[in-house]
Amino acid sequence: MTLDAAITLLRKAVKWSEVKNQKHLDFSLCVADERRVYQEALMYAQLEVEKGTLTQDELKARLGLE
Repeated sequence: MTLDAAITLLRKAVKWSEVKNQKHLDFSLCVADERRVYQEALMYAQLEVEKGTLTQDELKARLGLE
């Protein structure tokens, strides 16, 4: 999996929160059979943040969470 592929997949699980003007990842939006793939994509993206490939803020921006 590449970072771009992980982000593309995770963007499908972004939804508006009950909190005004705030978004979050919601894996209940994906089919149960695919939930593991979404979790692996999130782990991969977080690992890239830890490695310094991108910052947490850059990841949030690319996911559309900001």
